[in-house]
Amino acid sequence: MIQGTTSNAGKSLIAAGLCRVFRQDGYRVAPFKSQNMALNSYITRDGLEMGRAQVMQAEAAGIEPQVDMNPILLKPTSDQGSQVIVNGEVRGVMRAADYYQYKPQLIPDILSAYNRLAAQNDIVVIEGAGSPAEINLKENDIVNMGMAKMARAPVILVGDIDRGGVFAALAGTLLLLEKEEKKMVKGTIINKFRGDVKILEPGLEMLEDIIHIPTLGVVPYLHLDVDDEDSLTERFSRRDTVAAIDIVVIRFPRISNFTDFNPLEYMDQVSVRYITSPGQVGDPDLIILPGTKNTMDDLLWMRQNGLEATVQKHAAAGKPVLGICGGFQMLGRTIRDPLGVEHGGEISGMGLLPLKTEFAGEKTRIRTQGVLDPVDGPLSGLSGQPYDGYEIHMGLTGTDRNLINCRNVYGTYLHGLFDRPETAQALVRALMREKGLDPASVKALDIAAYKQQQYDILADGLRRSLNMDAVYKIVEEGL
Repeated sequence: MIQGTTSNAGKSLIAAGLCRVFRQDGYRVAPFKSQNMALNSYITRDGLEMGRAQVMQAEAAGIEPQVDMNPILLKPTSDQGSQVIVNGEVRGVMRAADYYQYKPQLIPDILSAYNRLAAQNDIVVIEGAGSPAEINLKENDIVNMGMAKMARAPVILVGDIDRGGVFAALAGTLLLLEKEEKKMVKGTIINKFRGDVKILEPGLEMLEDIIHIPTLGVVPYLHLDVDDEDSLTERFSRRDTVAAIDIVVIRFPRISNFTDFNPLEYMDQVSVRYITSPGQVGDPDLIILPGTKNTMDDLLWMRQNGLEATVQKHAAAGKPVLGICGGFQMLGRTIRDPLGVEHGGEISGMGLLPLKTEFAGEKTRIRTQGVLDPVDGPLSGLSGQPYDGYEIHMGLTGTDRNLINCRNVYGTYLHGLFDRPETAQALVRALMREKGLDPASVKALDIAAYKQQQYDILADGLRRSLNMDAVYKIVEEGL
């Protein structure tokens, strides 16, 4: 099991890298995280919902993602509550305090999922969440030491040196563990190191003298392009120079499935900017309204801060606007929530598409592939392009088309719309033509092949940095 001293210490990447190493060495390996909190989710081939991080780790392990890898997914709907998804299906919306009391009831689901994976694989790489030293939450823990105990899994503790204080973080975490829990920690990893490791070596020796647990290695800061788990992603804070084609994505407070835009970010002629205020918009070639976990609240947020008017002005000037999932719903005339699924009541939409949305009690969760329906206007080049994506939404919008438009405003429920290089290429070429530029040089990246290359780079980085003999010994000896 990979645990961390803090959120964003690099647990997901270390777990993915070990999955890749074990797979390269001929083992059947699968990732597992009992409980994930993220808005970036994924729909499996059998229509079940799981966290994106375990999908990334499954890709690194060379296997099909399955919901057993992440039996519990929490999707925040507000500052106080989350949608609770168990075994890929919605169990309900709960306030944090209510879920804290409820989660021991989920232990059978967790153990069933883990045991199925363990029976199918030689090694299961378990990822923790946050820190195991949250002493106020340990009583009902099901994702850190609580999970390690259930699986009888030896623990490797990861510390993030990039944010500073890594020795104190590792020693302090162990100080706050119970005696039996500390015995389960078989090694530590220092992650995200920049510089000469020889300067660090005296500190490593002193740390081992203090905690009496070996350091398995120092992993350098690896610059990798893999799917991000949640809004801790660094891409939101990038301030790249505007390229030939400037695409603006509205960064909603509850933005979800922002990995939809990774393929566009990899294209040389394109800049993708995530913005939160009208002053950041500028004069882009395309505005995208992405997915969100709370369509109505995020539309009201846009209405209050002036972004709605900015989008409407952009559309009135004849420039393209694209809404995906929740963003698609916002572009219509009305949004009704009679069951109180999100916000309750009814609000007007932006009025840019002749559609009405009503939230239902059941979530639509499907994987789908095919070709895009015909559209006209500036993005007509998307017509007939292939897609392999998924839908995940509570609202019903009264259309069975996978892509619609009204003049220069477009909408779709499809996530993964640009994962096929032909479709990403078609979008950018259409925008180039609209701008009077030559689209002939536009070429999209093969995302699937690129991901595999990145996982190999990650595995190579871990092999160079970690004492893999010691890691294998930990795996073989267990507890």
